[in-house]
Amino acid sequence: MAVRTFAAIDVGSYELTMKIFEISQKLGLREIDCISHRIELGTDTYNTGKISNERVDELCDVLKEFKRIMEGYKVDGYKAYGTSAIRETENTLIVLDTIAGRTGIKVDVISNSEQRFLDYKAIASKGEGFRRIIEKGTVIVDIGGGSIQVSLFDKDSLVTTQNIRLGVLRMRDRILSMPVKPSDYERLIEEMVDNQLEVLKKMYFKDRQISHIIVVDDYLSAVMQRPQICGEKPGFMTRQQCFDFVEAIKGKNRQEMAVSLGISEEETFLLFNSAVLMKRILQMLDADLLWAPGVTLCDGIVYEYAENHRLIKPEHDFEKDILACAATISKRYMGSRKRSESMENIALTIFDSMKKVHGLKSRERLLLQLAAKLYDCGKYISMANVGECSYSIIMATEIIGLSHQEREIVANVVKYNRLEFGYYSELSKSTQLDRQTYLTVAKLTAILKLANGLDRSHKMKFKTIKAVLKENELQLTVDAAVDLTLEKGLLGPKAQLFEEVYRIHPVIRQKKMS
Repeated sequence: MAVRTFAAIDVGSYELTMKIFEISQKLGLREIDCISHRIELGTDTYNTGKISNERVDELCDVLKEFKRIMEGYKVDGYKAYGTSAIRETENTLIVLDTIAGRTGIKVDVISNSEQRFLDYKAIASKGEGFRRIIEKGTVIVDIGGGSIQVSLFDKDSLVTTQNIRLGVLRMRDRILSMPVKPSDYERLIEEMVDNQLEVLKKMYFKDRQISHIIVVDDYLSAVMQRPQICGEKPGFMTRQQCFDFVEAIKGKNRQEMAVSLGISEEETFLLFNSAVLMKRILQMLDADLLWAPGVTLCDGIVYEYAENHRLIKPEHDFEKDILACAATISKRYMGSRKRSESMENIALTIFDSMKKVHGLKSRERLLLQLAAKLYDCGKYISMANVGECSYSIIMATEIIGLSHQEREIVANVVKYNRLEFGYYSELSKSTQLDRQTYLTVAKLTAILKLANGLDRSHKMKFKTIKAVLKENELQLTVDAAVDLTLEKGLLGPKAQLFEEVYRIHPVIRQKKMS
């Protein structure tokens, strides 16, 4: 079996990193080189809103060197992702165009949820260790330069994920701008995060028992891999070990900390931030164990590449986690689980029967499933404006694993399930949908509207439904022992978009249950 060589590049907030991997179906993923260059793009973005010309020049010089190294390894492919520093700068397009022109490297900007999902995949790549940890209540704390992502697992499934815009670089810059003594740093970090952590605990964790914390970052995680820090189990710290570690380093100045831990002086403050943050989270959630798997975004990038090219077989069901997050959102806004399950069943049955017509793939099927789960979440705000309110909730709520565009597809499908569907010339004024994405929204909305029409009374009158496409007719056969006059009578208006999009006429056929 041939071995592929792949380069993963992370254009991060405070560091530029490239990892070179060898990938094979027999041996899996093997890291063969890692090159890092410290460059604080985030300092520019978070403080001024733009990345300076000087830092763009430095970024391009480093990427040119990365390209030379890739050529030396004769890589078969690469992927470069920009995170919050690139994502939040005002001159994103100019920076990306400059990079491509000067270096020949294409950098794609990923959303926060996509970035955290890649980190999550990197953790899951640890296999049995990951599965064993999440058997009990577990929280993943993903610490970036611009923000912190906190994700809750319960019974092997991702329940919810929330973003706190207080990354270690933002916190450092805020603290260093104040006239305070180093002895005050720990207290200031705790004051910055305590309120948001308390709200997070009260709203999303409630009475859940949290046993384990998984941390992903670039500094504390690296230190925790050393036996002299964590003893016989590198990567693992008990609650008390974490507390002792913070006590040991907070009394040292930067030079002393750098020497004792074998890191640069510039890294010491970011390490201290991460350590204090994890100490506080362990205290607030009363967790027993901290695990640092030692993975980075680059590990998630290569995992995604290998997964997409069928070079590895995923051991964890990531789609299940995305759907579990949607179910949690629906529950939070008082959605009906039984009603959404009925809508989901009908919509997916129609989707599967129309494969030759709609030309959509499994990813779009997942988006339809999410829309069916979230179709009525807006009722929590307004019974009269369900569509608009549902759209606002979905766009304001992060669903880990979905890109911003995918989230907008789901939000629009849910919105226009309730409203009259607009044509591209109209929708393009209020959204950023391109033509192809608009057509995807139209196709999925047509199916969801038809599914809604089939269960218009909300009484779930039938248990099973079969859909068979015959020429220009979609025959929907349902098992029902009750009257379906309402569904048949109101199917016409709900099927108008379906007929316009697909040029197929749906017909209900009732098969009475014995």
